[in-house]
Amino acid sequence: MLTCGEATIRLLEAYDVGLVFGIPGAQTLELYRGLSRSGIRHIATRHEQGAGFMADGFARATGTPGVCLVIGGPGVTNVATPMGQAYSESVPMLVLSGVGRSDTLGMGRGITHELRDQSALAAQVAASSHTVLAPGQLPELLAGAFARFACARSRPVHIEIPPDIADLPADFEPLAWPAPSPPSPHPGATAEAARLLASSKRPAVVLGGGTVDAARQARDLVDVLGSPTVLTTNAKGVLPGGHRLSLGSNLQFAPIRKYVESADVVLAVGTEFGETDTQLFDTDLSLSGRLIRIDIEPSQLARAQRPALAIVSDAGEGLAALAHALREPTRIRSTDDREAADLVRALRTEVKEHWWPGADVAGRLLTTITGTLPDVLLVGDSTQPAYGFDHLFEPAGPRSYMTATMGYGTLGFALPAAMGAKLGAPARPVVAVIGDAGIQFTLPELATAVQERIPIVVLVWRNSGYEEIRFLMEEKGIPSGGFDIECPDPVALARAFGCRAAAARDGDELSRLLTESAGLDVPLVVEIDGAALRA
Repeated sequence: MLTCGEATIRLLEAYDVGLVFGIPGAQTLELYRGLSRSGIRHIATRHEQGAGFMADGFARATGTPGVCLVIGGPGVTNVATPMGQAYSESVPMLVLSGVGRSDTLGMGRGITHELRDQSALAAQVAASSHTVLAPGQLPELLAGAFARFACARSRPVHIEIPPDIADLPADFEPLAWPAPSPPSPHPGATAEAARLLASSKRPAVVLGGGTVDAARQARDLVDVLGSPTVLTTNAKGVLPGGHRLSLGSNLQFAPIRKYVESADVVLAVGTEFGETDTQLFDTDLSLSGRLIRIDIEPSQLARAQRPALAIVSDAGEGLAALAHALREPTRIRSTDDREAADLVRALRTEVKEHWWPGADVAGRLLTTITGTLPDVLLVGDSTQPAYGFDHLFEPAGPRSYMTATMGYGTLGFALPAAMGAKLGAPARPVVAVIGDAGIQFTLPELATAVQERIPIVVLVWRNSGYEEIRFLMEEKGIPSGGFDIECPDPVALARAFGCRAAAARDGDELSRLLTESAGLDVPLVVEIDGAALRA
């Protein structure tokens, strides 16, 4: 008979999990026994934080949950930062962890890896956290996790399994439960939303990260409505770059913000309206018109911006129903689409006058990357070029951009996240852009990438430390001496790990290196001198 730990892995296979990220330990031996007998690929990372960020990148690239397997105690506290990032960005992640023996939980006996209440700690960065106290609980707990991933706001789920429970015989069949259907909008609410939009003289649409799997429905709705449309950073590609009605990810700039604020009806789908959605860190969005919100999470409709009409629905279901209602003969809008397209062009031209001084550098770097690798999946860390990409990058489709500049705002995200993304989308070129300080947070994962033959490109923005923080300290008159760090040579470090590595002095050299990366089976690390590019 299978042990509970082995049967847990069989359950993962039943839910079509083919890849997990983790580090084995004494508390998880039965799970690893199951892995050794399964068809699931295990990526042995160098740190649990790397495992979490890889799972995040995999999930964002594929739309399916990333899975981590870690020990209790330090394993859980190490993976908590990636869980926080995934929680903030609505990324599906399943974290299976060890914990102390079931008879020691909460006793404070000083056992190895002990936390007073590990599940409570994990719950701060998870949609739910559970302790398995009997083998028969596992099928329900995993069914609940995958149900959430299928039709609720995706966020991490944590399940901890004591080793004595993992050792017990499994008293269940490792069978997946059927996924529930996603919620659909109420017909009356849809009809009212269509009425408001059809009678609007100056509508606006805001599409958030909740629409990434509803790009077709979103484009159809925008075409029917004929409205200028803003994308949050996490919604990049929902409308393709160059779409005649797309205002891009530019809500923070005055011309776009003022247009949305002056709209008589605003339709917002799958967005929190948080400061990292809007990029409005110092200014609140003050809407003067009627707000229609569609979100899969009911509680989200009672936060940030008060709606005139709140609709609980999956984004795709809600957008499709609304587009259908707007096509009814009595509701077809008379607004000329060309008029809206002309307005979009004018607003986008005006926005360029509001770019910050370093935007042209980020723009040149982005042009080189996308010109050489047109189907690139771009991963940004909290670093200067990525702040530019947040606004400038306009990919042809969704799941083409992921960044740590939003939400939780971690450093070190881009390197392991790019590795997870490449494993999830192996046919696409994947480029990580990370600072020379940020890469030191997760630098050892280069060894994982070499061992596992994950051929990503890592562009290291060389500015010798925490430059953005230096700028902020200077603005406030705080001496930065003694607080910054020295950064080692990224090319030498990368070569020591077994990567290909070089420095690019200009765009032509970078383009050549990017072209050559297509034939590699290990990462290519390229140092880019930020000061030289700004000169």
